[in-house]
Amino acid sequence: GALLALSKPPGLPVLGRPGDLSLDALLPALRRRLGLAAELHVVKAPAREYSGLVLLSSCYHTTKKLQQFFTNARWRGQYPATYRAVTVGVPADVEGEIRTGLCWQQQGDRGVVVPVPAPGRRSLARKDVKSTLTRYHVLGAMGGCALLQLQPRTAFPEQLQVHLTLLLCPALGDHEHSSRVGRVLGVPFFLTPETAPTRTQVLDEELVSRLGLSPRQLHHLPLHIHLQELVLP
Repeated sequence: GALLALSKPPGLPVLGRPGDLSLDALLPALRRRLGLAAELHVVKAPAREYSGLVLLSSCYHTTKKLQQFFTNARWRGQYPATYRAVTVGVPADVEGEIRTGLCWQQQGDRGVVVPVPAPGRRSLARKDVKSTLTRYHVLGAMGGCALLQLQPRTAFPEQLQVHLTLLLCPALGDHEHSSRVGRVLGVPFFLTPETAPTRTQVLDEELVSRLGLSPRQLHHLPLHIHLQELVLP
């Protein structure tokens, strides 16, 4: 019918400035190639750094109806989106939930997303902080890494990356938040964003060798979070 699904590579933004490469800028060419009469709209797509399922529609009303469905599903306590992630480290529990407040914090000339473990009612009411929840399940583990299924109940920028650092298992290729997980004698612990400046993810030599990368190539390693599945009404 009106729906079209495709897979997005990591690093491609949904929206971009005029002249920049983005999913939105590619839609007219895609429409011509498929011979569609109507304009394509983005119903749901993963964030720039993520890879995975992009849902498009050639019907404006279908687009709005589905977007409202996703919003309502989260309000009802459902999990319409399922992600997969490769993590550096294996969670202590096979499954569970990560609950925390999240907010934007200014650090120098840039804004970063930071956790607020016990947000107050006033900060939540003012929407300075948003209460967030992600359900996770370990699908497999090997060589100090794990494959996780992630189901966010809420939507906040970089929510999944921050939640994985709170599990002390940052996503592979997360050069933004992984520095918040430190290690002493091999035991991981959480560092505050103020004491953990952003840097290229540090991986042990064995993992770098298994990935077939040189130390200089590490900063090109993409974020391993993938939108795997969307539930439709």
